[in-house]
Parts: sequence; structure tokens; C-alpha cells
Amino acid sequence: MKKTMKVSVRELVEFVYKEGSIDLRFQSCSSMVTGTRLHQKLQKQYKEGDEKEVFLKGEHAAGDLVYQLEGRCDGIHYDDGEVTVEEIKSTAKKLDLIDEGSRVHWAQGECYAYLLAMEKQLSQVGVELTYIEVESERTKSFKQTYSIEELERIVYETLVAYTPFATVILTNEELKMKSVQDLIFPYPSYRKGQKKLAGAVYKTVSESKSLYANAPTGTGKTISTLFPTIKAMAEGNSKWFYVTAKTITRTVAEEALQLLEKEGLAHRTVTITAKDKICFKEETICQKEYCEFANGYYERINEALIDILTQETIITRPILESYARKHKVCPFEYSIDLSYLVDGVICDYNYIFDPRVSLKRMSDESKKKTNLLVDEAHNLVGRGREMYSASLKKSAFLQIKKLYPDHDGLRQGITAVNKQFLRLKKEADADTRVELDGQLVESVVSFIEITEKCLGETGREWSEEFMQLYFDSISFVRISNLYSLEHRFVIGRSSHELEVKLYCIDPSKLIKQVTRPYQSSVFFSATLHPFSYYFQQLGGSEEDYRFLIPSPFEHNQWQVGIHPISTRFRDRERTLPIITRSIEETFNGYKGNYLVFFSSYSYMQEAYDRLNNESLGARVLIQEPNMSEREREEFLQEFRCDRERPVIGLAVLGGIYSEGIDLKGDRLKGVIVVGVGLPQPSVEQEIIKDYFNGMGMNGYDYAYVYPGLNKVFQSGGRLIRSEDDRGVLKLIDDRYLTPKYRELLLDEWKEYRIIT
Repeated sequence: MKKTMKVSVRELVEFVYKEGSIDLRFQSCSSMVTGTRLHQKLQKQYKEGDEKEVFLKGEHAAGDLVYQLEGRCDGIHYDDGEVTVEEIKSTAKKLDLIDEGSRVHWAQGECYAYLLAMEKQLSQVGVELTYIEVESERTKSFKQTYSIEELERIVYETLVAYTPFATVILTNEELKMKSVQDLIFPYPSYRKGQKKLAGAVYKTVSESKSLYANAPTGTGKTISTLFPTIKAMAEGNSKWFYVTAKTITRTVAEEALQLLEKEGLAHRTVTITAKDKICFKEETICQKEYCEFANGYYERINEALIDILTQETIITRPILESYARKHKVCPFEYSIDLSYLVDGVICDYNYIFDPRVSLKRMSDESKKKTNLLVDEAHNLVGRGREMYSASLKKSAFLQIKKLYPDHDGLRQGITAVNKQFLRLKKEADADTRVELDGQLVESVVSFIEITEKCLGETGREWSEEFMQLYFDSISFVRISNLYSLEHRFVIGRSSHELEVKLYCIDPSKLIKQVTRPYQSSVFFSATLHPFSYYFQQLGGSEEDYRFLIPSPFEHNQWQVGIHPISTRFRDRERTLPIITRSIEETFNGYKGNYLVFFSSYSYMQEAYDRLNNESLGARVLIQEPNMSEREREEFLQEFRCDRERPVIGLAVLGGIYSEGIDLKGDRLKGVIVVGVGLPQPSVEQEIIKDYFNGMGMNGYDYAYVYPGLNKVFQSGGRLIRSEDDRGVLKLIDDRYLTPKYRELLLDEWKEYRIIT
């Protein structure tokens, strides 16, 4: 019996015929802003009886495989018995530079023509390839007519070229399905609460629902979400994304997969690393003239994909880099191409939720068979606000105007944007507005269209500043299309600058909008607390499942103390000597390695200067701003049990050391948190406060208290990581003894003693 494989026409022809190099200057940003409009402009000119956006499908055998082909062609023309399939392509290139059309585009039209001929029993079909120039909106067309025999030969040859790749995909799928059926939990027994969490995830995935799970530290959340999601693949759920905000938690997910692989799991995963981190070059310039890994990328990528998918299962960053060097392909684009082909993807939130960088090639059909696992989901609230906000500065446009004074079109576009900035500066209206300023957005859209024409010019190099403003402008327009009552139009004024920001206050609806097409979504964290706040902010609704379990650890594993000292900014100079003495007393009473968390770098530095001068029998380390990955690792490696002198590490609340790190056993004796983690007052925080006050909620809690305490919970969660851990937790701030904060403390922290 022949094996069957479903493949889209576009996916097929791009794999077989795509060639050339990666060049960021000519990526299809224009299609996001103007491409659809240009397509629709041509389609509106169709005569009566012609069709547009026609879905076609059909089967064709090649070797031992039967392919189910499908896709949507731009248009079909009917002229006196002649039938023609049209493919429309918008382009930033000058039409004079296009003399015959791309082989990929021809192949796409030919496949659609074949499917149409088979469906309507036609003996011949025409293919018309129409290019529309973004700058002038002029068109240039090429047309060929094919017999059914010619079309069948072309499609057959295309499928034969695709078959080695298809064979790898189908073989891997068979191995995966067999291994998933036999897969067992990789530990002899479940931890307390772990089996319930795994069961809740399995039920959620099987029923195509959403789950919001607060599972405290020690539950084993990573394996408890990955294992049931993968087991559910046996029922036809074919893919998962494990998304997170921190690099370290991606490593934990990879380790969980290695455990499952030892139990017999055979499926492919890839970890996506940010472009600027994984790039092999000193500067991330994606142009063939600069980068040999971008030059000729599409000539080498097919072999690279087949190689790695044949040889590897858990494709971590080092493995990916090794194969990328072997095949001389860009490691970042390699990982993105792989992400559409593997069974599981580990990546940052951006690749799912951020409209700037999300994986654009994922169709809604694909999403219906994909499950989202959102780790450390409390982070997605703040990240969501960032991802659904955008800003532009007046000075950035004027800088480009000075760089290219001789370019008339560019100068006119920038002048039009600047005119809108000046209007906003002179207006006496409030700096925070509910309504979007449509005039500014229109001028930015026009500027984008002009810059895309500039990018199509030959013989001119464009600066990094130019490209950055281009991408920032695209982001601004993209967010303007998402603008809603949950946004504010914010004008920031100073004597030398005017900044306009589209600020997202409440990301919940947009998060829900992103997750809705997916098979299922599981949001999980140790600190979705208070649960009602995070459930609302992450887009939870009545039909969604909720899951809350207590800590698996015993209360006596913590020695919790509250030292009621004011850490308010006005009192810091007075109370800092008392605070450093409190830290010293805790250390002397319970010797070992400590992490001490502060609300800001400046506050931490002041404490470091005092502690480093004390006669402590410890080495005092401090978290530096913008530490490299190597420096971060070196910091953590100091927390060992075999040191002559213990380590006291000072770190920032909400920073790189306040979550996602495991210092088990005697590597960490205590955690001290100085303050309650309140965000610094700002225009944005006040907007959040006012918005939720207007919604009848406690705006101050939403803007300040809940985000602040979450940092505290995360930092304190570094202390007890296993059933055998014991440790000291000290909370330094008098607000912890007020009714509000007492009520909000985690249950496992409520048996505290008051230190005087």
C-alpha cells in the first residue's frame, strides 16, 4: 500500500525551486502593509465570470508515495473557452529588472493549473504570472499555455524532486507515533500533585481546551506538561510549542525531552535561539555581500534539512550550529525552517505572540493541530504589554533626512511624518488619549511605501539607522491595526524630543486572539498569584479550565522571617545600615550560600558597598547590568558547597537570577528579599492604574502590588527546589505585616516569625 502525504502547492514549489540568498533588504515586509491591497486592486478588475482566491486540491502519485496537493490560487480567467490561472506577485523591484519571472512562481501557477485541469477535465490551461510594482503600481505579465500532458510531467518531476524529503518526514512520523503509544512516565513515581497536573494537561489537549495552572515550585511542571502533551499525539495531535521568557527554562525543557528519549520517545524537536545570539558573524547583517551563510542559502538548505532530520532528534543550539557550519547555512534561518517540520519547538514567547516576529508561515490549519505550552506564564503579562505596544521618535526621522538630503522621495515622506509630529506637539489636548491618531498613522504608512521603493533601488547602500526606522515604522503600523480600547495613544514631550507611543494596557484580548486558532493552550507557572489577576490578564474565560494545587513541600522546609524595616525610597539612606546588619545577622546565624534581592541596581550597589566592607566570612558577588551568558554562568558556578568561604550573591528582583535557576541542596542556604518589588512609578504604570480603577478594580494593585509581589515570589522560589532542601527565607519590609500583604503571601510562607 502506498503512503500518502499532504502538502501545499506553495510549500512544495518553494522547497524544490527556491534559490538565491537571504537578504533582509528584500524580505516581504511590503506584503504585510501593501501586498494584500495590490492583489485586491488587480482582482477588482476581473470581468464577470472570472474567479478569485480559488481553493484547489487533487492527488498525484510519484514513486511509492501518493501526494495530496492543495492550495489557493489568486485568480482564474475564462475567455472564449480558454482557461487561465493567474498568480499575482507584488514586488519592490523595478519591473525592468524582471524579464521572465521566477521559476518558483511559474511552478506554483503550473501546479494550480494542473489541479484545475484535473478537476474540470481540461485538455489545456494557461498560466499568467503578473508582477505589480509597489512604487508605481504598474504591472508586467507573462503567459504560457500548457497541455494537460505537459502539466502532468511538470508536477511529476516536481514531486520526484520532493520525494527524498517527504520520505524522511513520513519515516520520522511513523517512528514517532509508535514510540508515543509505548511511552511511559520517566520517573518511578509522581511527585505530590504532579499526576493531577499531568492529567489536567492531557484532558485539556485531548479536548482542545485552554488550561491555566498554578503549580508551585517542586511540582515538576516541565515534565508534567510535556509528557501528557506528547502522549496525546497518539490521538492525532501532531505538534507542540514550549514557549518561555528565559533561556534557562529552555534548557530544562531539553533535559525533560532527553529523559523521555531514554524511555523510547522518537520525535524531533528544535530550540530556536535569537538571531543576534546565534549569528556566526560579528555583526548581524543578513546580506550576501557580507555573510557567506546568507549567500546562496536556498541552494544548500534542502540538503541541510534532510541531513539533520535524518540524524538528530533533540536539536539543541550546539547541534544546530554544528550542522549549520557543515552545510554553510544561516543558523537562525535554519532553525526557523526546521520549526515548521519538527514535532516540537522550544522558543521564546516572541515566535508565537509578537506580531513583529511570529512565525508567519504557520497556517490556521497547522495551528489546529498544534498545542501551546506557555511556561512561566506570569511573565507573559508584562511581555504582552511590550509586544502589543510600539513607539516612534521625531528625531529618528530627522536623522534619516540629514543622512540622505539628496533623495527627494524620502525627504518628502519624512517631511509629511514630521508635519504630524509638529501638529501633535502644538495641540493642547492631553498627552494620554483613548483615540488613535489616524493622520499620523497614514503618514507613516506612506513613509513605509517610500522606503520600500528606496530598497528596490540598485547601486545604493542604506544605513543601519535607515533600516531600523523602517522596521520600527512597520511595527508602529502593525500595532495601529491592533489598536483597541485596551490601548492608549501617549505623547512624550521634552525640549529636544517628541515620542509617540501606542501603549497596550491590558494584553488579555490580544493574547486570547493569538491562542484561539491553536489546538489547545496550557498556561502554567509557580506564581500565578493572585490567580484571578493572572487568569484575567492572560485571556482566561468561563469555558477554560483552571488548576491550582498547593506546594508539594512541607512548611517546615522553610524558615520564614519578616523583618519590618521600611525600604521606601525616602527612608533608604536611614534604614540601609539596619538592612545590611539584618543580612549579616541572618548569614551568621545560618552559614551558607545566599541570594539577596533588591528592587534596583542602585539600591543593590549601595548595599554591596556596605556589605563588602563588613568583616563577613563570605565572598560578596553582585549582578552586573547586561551580563553575557558566560558571565551569568560564572556567577552561578560560585554557588558551590566545597568553597572555603560561602557566597552572598546580590541580585535584582525580576532579573535573570530571580527565576528559572536551580541551586539544589547546600548550594543555596537562604534567600533574602529587600522590599516588596513595586515597579518604579511612570507614565505607563499610572495609565494602568487609572484604566483598572475605571474598570471598577483596584488599579494600584494591578499596576504596582501584584507585579511587585510576583517578583518576590519568584525570587523566594529559588530556595526550596526538592524534597530534601531546607533553607532560610527573610522578607525585609514593614508592608509584609499589613493586612493586604499578609493575605497575598504564599500559603507555604504564612508560618513566619517576626524579627525585631
